[in-house]
Amino acid sequence: MKIIAACGNDCSVCPRYVKHPYEKTASQLRHTAELWMKIGYRDNVVSNEEISCTGCKAENWCRYKVVECCSGKGIATCAECEDYPCRNMKECFDVTASFEPKCRQVCTEDEYYMLKKAFFEKEKNLNGLR
Repeated sequence: MKIIAACGNDCSVCPRYVKHPYEKTASQLRHTAELWMKIGYRDNVVSNEEISCTGCKAENWCRYKVVECCSGKGIATCAECEDYPCRNMKECFDVTASFEPKCRQVCTEDEYYMLKKAFFEKEKNLNGLR
């Protein structure tokens, strides 16, 4: 079952998402932290605690402040917004897509496929909710 975040990420396949029934082992989280550094999402290998995620919350850091925006409008995802896709989401899609070539270069086939399903299909996921 997909769990679509406000921005369109699919949390159910995200290597950081740890809510039941998607718990991750310490080894899986460590691998994710190492992968994030290899891709360039982080400049060092962070702790398992820092890399793990239990879902979007308004108080969590978000480069695009998507959850904060959705919360303010009383909607769950950007797909519900009358302004979708707004300039902010277009930038979000573009910046996310800019990481795809690096992921293809440094990731295994399985790692890339997981990242593709989790992050690089934001727009497809949101459009599917409309």
